[in-house]
Amino acid sequence: SSGINAEYGTNVEFETIRQKAKDSVDRFNQLKQERYDKFMNAFNEISSSIDQIYKDLTRTPDHPSTGTAYLNLDNHDEPYLHGIKYTAMPPQKRFIDMDQLSGGEKTVAALALLFAIHKFRPAPFFVLDEVDAALDATNVNCVARYIRERSNTDIQFIVISLKDSFFEKSEALVGIAR
Repeated sequence: SSGINAEYGTNVEFETIRQKAKDSVDRFNQLKQERYDKFMNAFNEISSSIDQIYKDLTRTPDHPSTGTAYLNLDNHDEPYLHGIKYTAMPPQKRFIDMDQLSGGEKTVAALALLFAIHKFRPAPFFVLDEVDAALDATNVNCVARYIRERSNTDIQFIVISLKDSFFEKSEALVGIAR
């Protein structure tokens, strides 16, 4: 009789441990799915808006054609474990790798990504420190126009710039000299 009780106790312990292990695996899979859903929600929102933002940043009165930007996942099954490929093609240029873009073209692409992330998770203000340093006059005007158009909505920009063509478009100007 004591052998039956010991065997019964072992079976109960085994079933208890097996159920705890199953519960742990279920909880892990639930958290993994939540992580995937949140990541994909953010990725899809940012990805869907980045092209229009890049187009807005590269639009000029002289050239009606605009650039193109898009994001691609390296791995769709577990995207947070791999990379995201960001491609930006400036207006009137063929596809080249991001590494081959000029400093100004990289800056515009980075700003498009920043503003796309902001559209997904808005912040009340931006502080941009000499983002125009690598930009030519055309791109300075495009970025300044883009910022000016958005500054009348629910966001404020504090921009540190040494370029007249950028800060002359500001609503308020604070000068600092040594």
